[in-house]
Amino acid sequence: MYTGPAMPQVVSTMISEIHLSTLVDIAITAILVYWLFLVIRGTRAVPLVIGVGILVLVYAAARIFGLPLLTQILETTTVLGLFALVVIFQPELRRGLERLGRVGSLGWLFGGAERAVAERVAAQVATAAGALASEGHGALIVIERETGLTEIAESGVMINGELSAELLSTIFSPRTALHDGAVIIHGETVVAAGALLPLAETTIASERFGTRHRAALGITEQTDAIAVVVSEENSQISVVERARIIRNLSPDRLSRRLVALLAEERGSTGLLASIQAPAQFRWLRRGARRDPLRPPPRPPTEEEGGAAAAGAPH
Repeated sequence: MYTGPAMPQVVSTMISEIHLSTLVDIAITAILVYWLFLVIRGTRAVPLVIGVGILVLVYAAARIFGLPLLTQILETTTVLGLFALVVIFQPELRRGLERLGRVGSLGWLFGGAERAVAERVAAQVATAAGALASEGHGALIVIERETGLTEIAESGVMINGELSAELLSTIFSPRTALHDGAVIIHGETVVAAGALLPLAETTIASERFGTRHRAALGITEQTDAIAVVVSEENSQISVVERARIIRNLSPDRLSRRLVALLAEERGSTGLLASIQAPAQFRWLRRGARRDPLRPPPRPPTEEEGGAAAAGAPH
């Protein structure tokens, strides 16, 4: 019920309680929460965060409605849950601390160095893919981005060698024991070879693509990694990102595509860069629509790969 002059007095009292330190506190908290969501964006940690949020809501409801048994159970398992979260979110926590470290060391000022790394990785992978395609050899190369691929790498043979086109060509030579698996690349290092990837189980993928393409679809569905596939049957080079395929690429076009994808990921590195991420991503998406490397807007053919069909939600 309206009480006349009392309402403006309440508003003025609330405004008088707001100080500069309060605004700074709210701003910093909002930035940290936003940065946290950027860290886990596109990773397998997103469903886990949702699960934790549901448990927090259940605990709050138990306290509000006076459910002592449920409240006691949730409070007892809190300590164990904290240790479990540290183990589960270890890759995300490591990346988050690395980003903070880059801000502290002013590494975010040197974005050109990060792009140079992306260009070197793209050049070596594209050169190797072109050589393998010309020889009719198949290949499956996975480039790690934000989501850690340690478990996938451990399913193969650990190499930890410097990335080079010669090393990749040697690994995928039919005479080697590792040519049937996938190569995992982290930064400028070939972490493992002969790794086993999860296969895409959709009907479209099973009918349309071979094992290498299904594996590339599977790993990019579950992580934000980039997969490069060289077909052993028709020597076509394809790149897969977020379960979308662009096929029939030349080595030069593959290199430019990889630089664009890796630069997008590296461009969001660091807390200060993360604050500007939405505008950057909108710009990248607009640029992607104008990108001449993407298939033209017409029904996809077998040669062009049908990126829309492969990347549609299942």
